[in-house]
Amino acid sequence: MIRVHVVGVALDPAQQHVILLKPVDTTTDGDRVLPVWIGPQEAMSILVAIERTGSPRPLAHDLMTAMLGELSASVDRVEITHLDEGTFHARVVVNTPAGPRTFDSRPSDGIALASRADAPILVANAVFEEAGVPDEAVELDGGGADEDRVEEFRRFLEGVDPEDFQG
Repeated sequence: MIRVHVVGVALDPAQQHVILLKPVDTTTDGDRVLPVWIGPQEAMSILVAIERTGSPRPLAHDLMTAMLGELSASVDRVEITHLDEGTFHARVVVNTPAGPRTFDSRPSDGIALASRADAPILVANAVFEEAGVPDEAVELDGGGADEDRVEEFRRFLEGVDPEDFQG
């Protein structure tokens, strides 16, 4: 397994969100990144966590983190374990009073949790070999674009009225 960290969120040419993971130890595949396509809500949740900006109301991953804490459990690590027909698979390892527990997860949810819990994110060597790309192949927006998206999301959350969602 290769320990990675989030280096950013980008948009691909089709305007799909991509989370970019880079090895922590740059002597191991340090010139490559692992792009993982995620949804816009997950992208925003990860951005809020890695930028430590918070939101006026808890997001789903904030709720999960709070629940784990109340249950005396914590995220030990997130592992991106394999790639199956273009789909990444992950698991979240949680320390509980009853011992470690492992849960299947979408990589985006695992990364959002790990980002809040300061837990390590690990990628199987075979996954990184198969799906990693040279870091010159991807361009990150200059940090301001991500900050603008977080600020826009925060304004949206502040203006939401629960009645807007009633059927």
